[in-house]
Amino acid sequence: MRIAIFGQAPFGKDVLVRLAEAGHEIVAVYVPPDRGRPDPLAAEAETRRIPLLRPARFRRGGVAIGELVARYRTFRAELNVLPYTTVIIPPEILDAAPKASLCFHPSLLPRYRGGAAIAWQIMLGEKATGVTVFQPDSGVDTGPIVVQRGGVSIGEADTAATLYFQKLYPLGLEAVVEAVDLVAAGRAKPAPQDESKATFQGLVDDAAARLDFARPAAELDRWIRGCDPQPGAHALLRGELLRLFDGRLLPLAGHPAEPPGTIVSIDSEGAILAARGGCLRIGRVRRGEGAKKLAPGEAGLRVGDPLT
Repeated sequence: MRIAIFGQAPFGKDVLVRLAEAGHEIVAVYVPPDRGRPDPLAAEAETRRIPLLRPARFRRGGVAIGELVARYRTFRAELNVLPYTTVIIPPEILDAAPKASLCFHPSLLPRYRGGAAIAWQIMLGEKATGVTVFQPDSGVDTGPIVVQRGGVSIGEADTAATLYFQKLYPLGLEAVVEAVDLVAAGRAKPAPQDESKATFQGLVDDAAARLDFARPAAELDRWIRGCDPQPGAHALLRGELLRLFDGRLLPLAGHPAEPPGTIVSIDSEGAILAARGGCLRIGRVRRGEGAKKLAPGEAGLRVGDPLT
């Protein structure tokens, strides 16, 4: 099939490689402009001499940008594949391909719709998850499901990064390839989502990532892991922003006498933080808006420091 890919990042690159290896013709690749490091999907497209387009957005004032739609139509794509897309693709493009579009999502839809599904699944205490490939429509992750694979455990030490890269990434890659194969063979049977089971969570911004030490230790642990690596669960240390990473709930028999949020010890493995019903070990921190993560001792934290 003639396929247009809309995405970015290593996942988008690996989808392109797998689809090309399967014999599909990638006729165009759409990647947002670089923000820092060069994008792997864009680099792969350039290496393969595939037409590469880098629009920051596809709409202007709520209306599809006509020149982008016109250029897209010249590629005569039969199918659009959205492996890792953070921009809104207008229906003038989504619905233009004869075989429509396929989009990847890292949850078992209809649960955990939205752009931060991985983080919220950890933060809200889910024990298992999976991936979904669906046909996008005018809603947010609401279209009919083509392929869904579950059976992924969310471990007690999983962060958003480990859950994605070690578990959902490889499974999602296989699911996307399977969905494209089904469409190509005419065997895809999109199934409507069960709206009675639908949930939606917004992005995990700094407001959502704020730690509340009135919450139990187990919940704080999930918050820290769910916000790792971005944006970083945070608290205040004497009025300064402090982001916490590499968190782990300690299986202690007793509970610290210090108030929740107090640093009770610091060693080579990090800092131990008092919490309600237990303690948390914090491996690295970021003070202020500095870009570097440091061990708590290196960052100048001290025993007795109160986080609020």
